[in-house]
Amino acid sequence: MARWRRAGDSITLANGAFDLLHVGHVRYLSAAKALGGRLIVAVNSDDSVRALKGEGRPLMPAEERAEILAALAGVDAVVIFPEPDVRAIIHEIRPDVHAKGTDYTAETVPERDEVMASGGRVEIVGDPKDHSTTEMIRSRLGRTRS
Repeated sequence: MARWRRAGDSITLANGAFDLLHVGHVRYLSAAKALGGRLIVAVNSDDSVRALKGEGRPLMPAEERAEILAALAGVDAVVIFPEPDVRAIIHEIRPDVHAKGTDYTAETVPERDEVMASGGRVEIVGDPKDHSTTEMIRSRLGRTRS
């Protein structure tokens, strides 16, 4: 990151569980990348996904989720984090932009205070929250039981 900053690149941080990569994730990350500069994606650890989503999640281990995300053309770096939110990462890397999905508003982003304190801004990006791994799982399980 220091090299990127010396080169004049801005840093955008996006985060999530990315438990089952779907089109909503791709659109979110593409929109985050379109904000400019380098895109760092923070991925919830297995334990933090389980705490947020419940037993049976994640579907894939964090290392595999991170590897898939790192393979996307617009993603410059991936980090796995164990905390329930990305405040510690924001404090450490001080991103210029923290990109969150459309299930938030700029005022409801949990880490907004840390972003503002580090001199960054929050941007809401991506398509409407019409895609959800949780809903995809429910839908699929509902059809297989019928």
